[in-house]
Amino acid sequence: MNYLVLGAGGTGGCVGGYLAKSGRDVTLIARGAHLAAIHHNGLTVHSARLGNFTVHPAACCETDYHDTPDVIFVCVKSYSLPALLPFLQRVSTKDTVVIPLLNVFGTGGDLQPNLAGTVTDGCMYIYSMLERPGVIAQPTDIFRVFFGYRKTQAHIADKKLWQVERDLKACGIDACLSAHIEEEALTKFSFVSPLGAAEYFYRAANGDFVKPGEKQDFLLALMGEVRALGQAMGTPLPEDILFRNLRLLQDMKPQGTTSMLRDMETGRPSEFDGLIARVARLGRRYGIATPCYDKVIETYNRSTANR
Repeated sequence: MNYLVLGAGGTGGCVGGYLAKSGRDVTLIARGAHLAAIHHNGLTVHSARLGNFTVHPAACCETDYHDTPDVIFVCVKSYSLPALLPFLQRVSTKDTVVIPLLNVFGTGGDLQPNLAGTVTDGCMYIYSMLERPGVIAQPTDIFRVFFGYRKTQAHIADKKLWQVERDLKACGIDACLSAHIEEEALTKFSFVSPLGAAEYFYRAANGDFVKPGEKQDFLLALMGEVRALGQAMGTPLPEDILFRNLRLLQDMKPQGTTSMLRDMETGRPSEFDGLIARVARLGRRYGIATPCYDKVIETYNRSTANR
């Protein structure tokens, strides 16, 4: 199996680093100082799961990649996808499997009409970041990857996905080829999207939503809107999803914030459209009211209009 990891930052760097450590055939797509550091010193991963290690995988920028991979892991921010689509179209064929591992729900379905191969859905649970060029930090041992076919792809039977699951497990990743990937992806989205929206709305950190009060109530209302949307889309979430999400929040660093908020505070491009505005658009499509998301979007629109 020939793997390509598109995006070698915190998430893709761990996927690619783990694959390389176990001897898999993997190439990382990276840029700038990060790519130069990988070329000179290899990719170092400070992993709470496997310990610190350095590997020397093949790495290049998009223009220098001319292979045809069996499997492409897409590990970039959602706002980067339009610019990267021509590259994906160039290197993939009808036999290529593309596995998006993004926070934004529905990415696989969005990509599929534009690519010749099979695009699954996927999601990942990991806490990792690019510490400096060539070095990835993974301070906790959580590393779970879910991927699989959407309901509309039930007729597809590709043995590659079973091999991907086996390879990832052999690397030390908790991998699951799920028969309910849309539910898995929406379950994660029901946490990252409301938390990002609430933290932006209040300019607050994780710990500000742990205790009962106005902020937690707003967060739960956002989660409730995603749950109602899932029901309308035929992708129901577990009945206790709000409770489970609050427990997950309690395990996070109180002073931490979402990457979306950090990007917005530093003036970098953010996933606001995919994580927040997308919910309101889907709500209008499926007839689900999203008043809390609408308030967040109104705040964002006022902020950008005043710049």
